[in-house]
Amino acid sequence: MPERPADAEHLPGHVPAQSPLSPRAAFARLPRISQSIVQYAPLDPWERDTASLPASLRRLRRRLRAFADEHIAPAALAVDAYPHAAPGELPPDAHVMLRAAARAGLLSDLLPAPLGSADPRLFFHSLSFAAALKTEEFAAADGGMMLLVCAHSLGVAPVLLAADLGLIFRVLVPAFRRSLRGEPHVFAFAITEPAAGSDAEEGHGAATYKPGTVAKRVPGGYALSGRKCYISGGDIAQHVVVFAALAGEDMTSWTAFLVPAQAPGFRVVRTELKMGMRASGAAELQLDEVFVPDNLVVGGARNGWALNRAVLNMSRIPVAAMGVGFARAATDAAIDFCCRQTLGGKPLIAYQDVQLELADMIAETSAARAMVWAAARRPQALQREASAAKFHCTDTALSVCTRAMDLLGNHALLHHEHVEKAYRDARLTQIFEGTNQINRLAVVEDLQEQLLAQITAQSARSKS
Repeated sequence: MPERPADAEHLPGHVPAQSPLSPRAAFARLPRISQSIVQYAPLDPWERDTASLPASLRRLRRRLRAFADEHIAPAALAVDAYPHAAPGELPPDAHVMLRAAARAGLLSDLLPAPLGSADPRLFFHSLSFAAALKTEEFAAADGGMMLLVCAHSLGVAPVLLAADLGLIFRVLVPAFRRSLRGEPHVFAFAITEPAAGSDAEEGHGAATYKPGTVAKRVPGGYALSGRKCYISGGDIAQHVVVFAALAGEDMTSWTAFLVPAQAPGFRVVRTELKMGMRASGAAELQLDEVFVPDNLVVGGARNGWALNRAVLNMSRIPVAAMGVGFARAATDAAIDFCCRQTLGGKPLIAYQDVQLELADMIAETSAARAMVWAAARRPQALQREASAAKFHCTDTALSVCTRAMDLLGNHALLHHEHVEKAYRDARLTQIFEGTNQINRLAVVEDLQEQLLAQITAQSARSKS
């Protein structure tokens, strides 16, 4: 007769929680003052983490998870398997989800009500914190629909950081109100060009890059020409923030232009057939003498580089949180599999080598989340912290997804097990918002003054 694998009281290899040798039972026998330090009730880790947040963020995290559970998770597999859509088209379930997100205020939450939809109390915390909670919860349900909703914030961010009240009230507020009526008004962020990916996100590379998208001064504004590629949501956006150099100048002249998608000369060439995050189109955009009036220049001429770097410093924190979401999804799928799959008459979870693997996955995911939350708690996004969180957490996501696939064995390749999808979705996070190699260099760049001072001090000591 096979060993009884588990019962209502304990797993094989562990004593029941009621046993005198269990920490939970042992702590209950300590003096009350000691119990206040070490005793704790069983609680779902997600609930315990949520309870540690300030009240406004706690409410937000619960609301985001409820939305993901209702509108994203049930359609995740079907949307991921949908045939590659033409530019501007969405899988039906993704379209329904996007409209629900718009009505729920998830496309208008970068401004407080009544200008947008966010709880004004959230603005006592950094914008990155709310965004990180959002990307983790949605990524844990599905990467593609997460990006479909969250890439929009990247397009909105330059307008907010430019602090141009005219643009905010003339463009953003009406767009947010349309979204709240259930008519999604999407913004996109366009920096990448066919000849420059992360070069356009790092100063040393930009110093030698010849801009491919240029803006020529014309009466009343600028005429933009060039191409942008891999633009998330660029095929469904009503407005695209396009970064272009001024004609005849280098990247120091980079300027941000808010381009309406209906503008003559603006065209979506195609969307890429991607490995993961399939619900969100990665669009190639062509601009052929697209006229942009002066009042749609974001932040003024030659301030595009500053806006670009500022947006990336903020957005790399929620991208790190995407990695946490994918690691969480893979871990949850692996735990579910190990509780229902048997080997030798016992569920996999009964084997201690499986428990050791799951413990590592849980620890790595929790550590990554802690790194994200620590960076997000700062009122200002520090480049070294944002970039370090981005590369570390997204690398961790791939590591955790790989561990999950190893645990599932041949089952890992099955679409309905979710693990291979989490792996494919997570892989993209190592590339966008600057490759992880570029983000590693950004950490060193942010410490450059201190490192040079250390070299100088060391040189002086050597001479003396």
